[in-house]
Amino acid sequence: MKTIKSVIGGAALLLAAGTAALAARTDLVVGVVLEPPHLDPTASAAAAIDEIVYANLFQGLTRIGRNGEVLPSLAESWEVSDDGKVYTFKLRTGVTFHDGSAFDAEDVKFSLDRARAEDSTNAQKQLFAAIDTVEAVDPATVKVTLKAPQGSFLYNMGWGDAVIVAPETADANKETPVGTGPFKFDGWAKGSAVRLVKNTDYWGDAVALEKAEFRVIPDAAAAIPALLSGDVQAFPQMPAGDALAQIESDPRFTVKIGATEGETLLSTNNGKEPFSDIKVRQAIAHALNREEIIAGNGSGYGTPIGSHFSPANEAYVDLTGTYSYDPEKAKALLAEAGYADGFKATLKLPPPPYARQGGEVVASQLRQVGIELEIIPVEWAQWLEQVFKNKDYDLTVISHTEPNDINIYARDDYYFDYDNPAFKEVMNTLEATADPAKRIELYKTAQKIIAEDAVNGFLFQLPKVGVWDAKLEGMWENSPIQANDLTEVRWAD
Repeated sequence: MKTIKSVIGGAALLLAAGTAALAARTDLVVGVVLEPPHLDPTASAAAAIDEIVYANLFQGLTRIGRNGEVLPSLAESWEVSDDGKVYTFKLRTGVTFHDGSAFDAEDVKFSLDRARAEDSTNAQKQLFAAIDTVEAVDPATVKVTLKAPQGSFLYNMGWGDAVIVAPETADANKETPVGTGPFKFDGWAKGSAVRLVKNTDYWGDAVALEKAEFRVIPDAAAAIPALLSGDVQAFPQMPAGDALAQIESDPRFTVKIGATEGETLLSTNNGKEPFSDIKVRQAIAHALNREEIIAGNGSGYGTPIGSHFSPANEAYVDLTGTYSYDPEKAKALLAEAGYADGFKATLKLPPPPYARQGGEVVASQLRQVGIELEIIPVEWAQWLEQVFKNKDYDLTVISHTEPNDINIYARDDYYFDYDNPAFKEVMNTLEATADPAKRIELYKTAQKIIAEDAVNGFLFQLPKVGVWDAKLEGMWENSPIQANDLTEVRWAD
């Protein structure tokens, strides 16, 4: 009997060891191109922040799903008054922040009032401009009254800029973020990686991953060996360069070419000479060969656009023919504007390959019509400070990845420095319109106005070149919002 027991015991140990070996992984390293300037999504326009914290660490009243739909989040339901001005949100109960403090209606009131305050540092403060009052009716109920009906209000509340934070920890969120999400902050090695761990006290469905690391890998030279060696298991937006075809043929990996909300622009300082002259901007538009720019943008993928709108949106209008590629016409327009011999300007390029490599192509094309550009590479923090904040630039190449954000062209003192009362009127009408068919027509009108004004060089819709281990499930193919949502990601058994 002793011998039989020993054999059975040994078999049981072997079985247990085999089961452990076959257990699915619970860790993940995700490669990201840009390091965020900090980790507070309510205090910066940097997409790199939301790419780490949205839905993972921080949550809003609503959230944007993988198909661009508005979903409940910290608000489990809501009612809208007949006049479309009063939203009554029923909040989830039993929710706590990562520091253990309770979430309730007062946190919602604090967050929304903070975002819309006169001294607010929220980069998307305009999202909250329609709010008149926020009332904490009881711990689980919030009533938001708008100044006028706003058809996009629930969608706006799903942006990363609208996440709910606690008054006790809000000021420290840049370095030690505290949210209500399914992951908690576990550390930040500056210049290297941000680490998250599973929130065991999460109010909703538990995530499968025990820990996740967002590792900063800015270019293909570093990204490819990291992927092939298994050091990094997923790149939601991979800087693959010419190696993408090789990766696609490797059965160890899944490659998905998806869509983003990233309108890639030759952003132009409309308030600065000579770009304040529409003929100069039209000349630039005629000098741009979008297909060449796409071919040289680092991935070779992208959909040409002629205005600031995603081709995936049902209201999209193809306006690429507004100013077709015509270098001779570009030269003629420059002569009419008084620049027959061309002029010199600067082109500030942030780190992403679509900007650095695509910007080289842009500079070459403008040189052909007499516009000599001095290329100035800048780091992400420099771009935010010099270009976005201080408007210290002539031209830059950047992707605007915020969802459905054509309204930025109506903002006073935005970094484009564009001011068209007719466009603002369309946006004001859109804000007060809930009827879907009417909203589509207004969006189409808005696209045409900024296309004809050649506000920017409208280049292409940024593709989402997703690459990850073939055993990973739940990664997003498209990016309807600037996020790398890990809440449904798991390793297959």
